[in-house]
Amino acid sequence: MSDAPALGFDTLQIHAGASPDPATGARQTPIYQTTAYEFRDADHAAALFNLAEVGFIYSRLTNPTVAVLQERIATLEGGAGAVCCSSGHAAQIMALFPLMQPGCNVVASTRLYGGTVTQFSQTIKRFGWSAKFVDFDDEAAVKAAIDENTRAVFCESIANPGGYITDLDAISAISDAAGIPLIVDNTSATPYLCNPIKHGATLVVHSTTKYLTGNGTVTGGCVVDSGKFDWMQNDKFPSLSQPEPAYHGLTFGEALGPMAFTFHSIAIGLRDLGMTMNPQGAHYTLMGIETLSLRMQKHVENAKIVADWLEKDDRIDYVTYAGLPSSPYYNRIENICPKGAGALFTFAVKGGYDACVKLVDSLDLFSHVANLGDTRSLIIHSASTTHRQLTPEQQEAAGASPNVVRVSIGIEDPADIINDLDQALAKATA
Repeated sequence: MSDAPALGFDTLQIHAGASPDPATGARQTPIYQTTAYEFRDADHAAALFNLAEVGFIYSRLTNPTVAVLQERIATLEGGAGAVCCSSGHAAQIMALFPLMQPGCNVVASTRLYGGTVTQFSQTIKRFGWSAKFVDFDDEAAVKAAIDENTRAVFCESIANPGGYITDLDAISAISDAAGIPLIVDNTSATPYLCNPIKHGATLVVHSTTKYLTGNGTVTGGCVVDSGKFDWMQNDKFPSLSQPEPAYHGLTFGEALGPMAFTFHSIAIGLRDLGMTMNPQGAHYTLMGIETLSLRMQKHVENAKIVADWLEKDDRIDYVTYAGLPSSPYYNRIENICPKGAGALFTFAVKGGYDACVKLVDSLDLFSHVANLGDTRSLIIHSASTTHRQLTPEQQEAAGASPNVVRVSIGIEDPADIINDLDQALAKATA
């Protein structure tokens, strides 16, 4: 065992999972743009297909470039393993897939990205699954919503769009008592600002499209397994606790221990669902992660300045940024997000829906896009776009009312961000 000191976050975001290419000495992780991998011999092929040996078979399952990204994200999150896939939405299905059966449900926060609410309230019904949406600030309601068919609890560390911070310690205590995993979407926070596993999360999901990549070039998702959940403790998770016919009766939880979920997600999840991350996308995300801490520091610094300015402006009704002392979530920062409350929040414009639309159309520096976590400052009117499919009650619960816009504050000069908002607000509220 090495006596070397543990490496810091800034070092790990550059080096974790990677080493010079043994064939060429290339220092940056190569893009292994290949579909398949040659086996040494028939015995080697059989061992790989039997999960008796770890290696590369086919890029729908595993790829060397993607493997480096998986190890890097798992390391930064403090997890045992990770599996990358094609998008954040794919990651959510990948996270639920080994846990759920027809008739099972997930207890989910009302404060979620609108696409997640739609996925959970509509799409997963086609698998015979269902979701119960609960205000996660009401711990008694969360506890009451869990029944004998609940297989997971799901929330966001920093909720999209409002930037609300979830009390992960309280929620994980509830899920632990029920013997079910807590799944935390850590997209808005990233592992630099928040470590859900330290607060009891079993699984962490990411849209790597956002802050991890940071430049708006590729889509991707990731599921990180803490490796701490005992899948064999009861019969709620037969995919992991009972023999798998496709692998000659292998029981993932028994045979693979802390890596059971990760191997199941690759050997069965990616094999059958096919939501694969492409190696070039993985390469872009690896390059983005190398500067994650630097970018997040600037994002947070800018968000504080902009949110404070907005809160003092007479044209604004309220600002939801958790980094403001006026926020009801301000006291959670020190524990849950000690390095800052992120850069995602909403603000309400006096004049309601019409003023919000005019504001969005009047901005120059901000980009009006359905994305967040870019180096650029981004804005969107959630009620008419990302949360449009929700009912007015669901929009209100999610923090996406018609009178608010969502901003993802970038890393530009904060004075320029404020100047752009100032001139657009003047037009929107004239």
